[in-house]
Formats: sequence, C-alpha cells, structure tokens
Amino acid sequence: MTAPTRVGGAGRSRTPAAGGWSRTRGGSRKFNAAPRPYRRPRGRNQKTPWLYLAPALVVLGGLLVYPVYQLGLISFFEYTQAQVSGGEPTTFQGFGNYSELFSDPQFWQVLLATVVFAAACVVSTLAVGCALAVLLTRVRAVPRLALMLAALGAWATPAITGSTVWLFLFDPDFGPVNRLLGLGDHSWTYGRFSAFFLVLLEVVWCSFPFVMVTVYAGIRSVPAEVLEAAALDGASQWRIWRSVLAPMLRPILVVVTIQSVIWDFKVFTQIYVMTGGGGIAGQNLVLNVYAYQKAFASSQYSLGSAIGVVMLLILLAVTLVYLRLLRRQGEEL
Repeated sequence: MTAPTRVGGAGRSRTPAAGGWSRTRGGSRKFNAAPRPYRRPRGRNQKTPWLYLAPALVVLGGLLVYPVYQLGLISFFEYTQAQVSGGEPTTFQGFGNYSELFSDPQFWQVLLATVVFAAACVVSTLAVGCALAVLLTRVRAVPRLALMLAALGAWATPAITGSTVWLFLFDPDFGPVNRLLGLGDHSWTYGRFSAFFLVLLEVVWCSFPFVMVTVYAGIRSVPAEVLEAAALDGASQWRIWRSVLAPMLRPILVVVTIQSVIWDFKVFTQIYVMTGGGGIAGQNLVLNVYAYQKAFASSQYSLGSAIGVVMLLILLAVTLVYLRLLRRQGEEL
C-alpha cells in the first residue's frame, strides 16, 4: 500500500484519493477533492430502454402475439366452412381437435417425416455453410468476392423461383442433370426418398448463405495469433476448426442452428411446389403442408390450427432444451 501523504503536523495525513491537502513538486499546496461514489440512476432513467423498445414490442404484438392467440383460440372450436359461411354456429370443442389429430395415424407419419427431413436439412446446411466460411478465409479477394456474390444471390432468390429452377434442372425430359448423369427420363419427384433429397438440395442451396456469412464474420473476429499458434503446433485444419474455432464460435453457432431448425422445420414452399402439394398419395407431406391441406383443401380450419399450435410448441421445446443444455455447459447466451 502507498503511504499517505503527510501534510502539516501529525494526525493530519490523508490520501489524495480520499480527499485532503497535498504538496506539489514546486512546494505549493493543493486540495484533492474526494471522488463521489457512483450511484445508479433511478426512476425515469430505468424506464428509458423500455420506451425505445415500445414501438418494436407493439409491432411484434400485432404481427406475432395476436395471430398466435387467434390460432390457439380457433383450435378449441369447431370451425369449418359451415361456420365460416354462417350456416352453423361455432361450438366449443375443448381438446377435441387435438384428440382427433393425435388419433390420426397419418399425423404421426407426417411428424416423423418432418423431424427427419428437418434434421437432415439443418445438418447439411451447417456443414456446407461452415465449410464455405472456412474456405472464404483461405482464398484471395477476387474468388472470395465471387463466392460471396453467388451465395447472396442464392439467398435473395424467392423460394418459389428457386424451387421452379431446381425442378427444371432435374426435369426428366429437359433437365440437364439427367443428361449429365446418363439417367435418361428418370423422375426425381416420383419416389419418396428421391423427392425428399431433391427438396433437401434446394433448401440447403437457399439456406447455407446465412450460415456462411455469419460464421465467416465470426472467424474474422478470432485473433490471428490464436490460429497461427495452433498451426505452429502442427494442428490440421480440421483440428483447428474442432478445437479452436468451434468453441470460440459457439454463441454464433447456437444462433444459426436455432434459426436453421425453425426455418427447416416449417418448410412449405419447396415441398408444395417441387412435389406437387405433398407428393403421390401424400408421401412427401410435412407438417406445414399437412396443416395447409387440412385447413384449406378440406376446410377444417380448427384442425389446421391445432397442427399449427403443435408445431409452435415443438419448436419452442426444441429451442428451450437446446439453450438449457448450453447453459449447463457454462455458455453465456
């Protein structure tokens, strides 16, 4: 500890930091004011952040909360075309729509297909996006710019346009893919697994740019000294990614993973366009297309709303479980 500066006689010593008199180099005396303790502002200042957030919260409430409320409300009533046209009164069903839904074997088949398809899309999207993000750090400026522009072009393409282009590429009569592979008039959308694979390719194509750009930005923020030290220690590129980059980029990977799960679990346009509304005999149905068919093709709006509520609860559960697991590992989110 630094000895207090003694000013005047005995018993009058004070530290300058605590306030009191001190002597300068020239011999003159000056008074050091004691610093005032910091006090957190109270009252109106604590409400300021909420005032800035209020417009966004109002917009989110109108665009998100109210539709979800209406979706849940309709799922508890009998709401078909008869009720829409006013021919019959709306009656409260309670959990009757959910009971009918869970007793339908087709619902469980579609749910399983949706989970497997979404998982394959998420893993493929993350793998392609992360690999290209690492590639962007290894190439020169011109190839990097070309790859970024191509990826952003795929990202900006509307889903219905991209689905139509991919259908043409794999068309059995005019598509160039069958000619290059020598498959003749093979139909990719006829078989269940080949149709899902074709849709998966299109989903990954329009989804990987988000992962690539986000992960690339995270890699550029990692200090170069860390990567150089790992390379000098003899670590391979895969080892650098697994042991150095991935742990440092974990918060970013959490964001892109959750976003990919949400997007791929509720895929609609690609399935509906590329398989003609769900494939032959509904073999390529996913929950979003299944809900559309129940609500609008069959005019069972309450049953379609129940499927939407189930999808919402599944996505919330997956997101909360994933975040809880990361919390247990000590990650700050």
